[in-house]
Amino acid sequence: MTSTKQLHQPIINKCKNNCAKSQMQLYNLYCNAMFMVANRYVKDRFLAEDVMQDAFIKAFKNIKNYKNEVAFGAWLKRIVINQSIDLLKKNKLELIAINNDVITKLEEEDWQVENTISVDEIVANINSLKEKYRLVLTLYLLEGYDHQEISEILNITENTSRTQLLRGKKVLKEKLKNTMYAARYKRFCKEI
Repeated sequence: MTSTKQLHQPIINKCKNNCAKSQMQLYNLYCNAMFMVANRYVKDRFLAEDVMQDAFIKAFKNIKNYKNEVAFGAWLKRIVINQSIDLLKKNKLELIAINNDVITKLEEEDWQVENTISVDEIVANINSLKEKYRLVLTLYLLEGYDHQEISEILNITENTSRTQLLRGKKVLKEKLKNTMYAARYKRFCKEI
């Protein structure tokens, strides 16, 4: 079986030689997924389109630096995330540096959500959080970045990343608890 990486490699090689047709092929292969990534961060359809376009331009300018160490989609996704974060910073996103001793035992706490809450509800609740929590939670929980990577992306300390994650989780838990109670109340009202 041929992997996606092997299928796309000829297209990537042609892109390295500035082939416009291959660039369009690569764009068509990844544009929808990259739009969704950008939209998850900037939370505005039009800004997400701009971010995605800028990310593709940057990727095509730097495609000669792509060394096949990771899947092309992962390499491109990193560019989209960085472009999204840069836009948010440009729009005066303020991430507050937190004192090192503020980190609590919450990180060791078992983090479980009742199975009555869907993934879409969890993502919607994450998207409704303050920007500083939403970004760290999205990067950590949804994208799988560690605190060192998050600190580099957001230009904050690792301790600030951990603290924002813990506080964001706490706020998210409370929102999910309220969602769960509301769902139970609706079911209770239907049963009456």
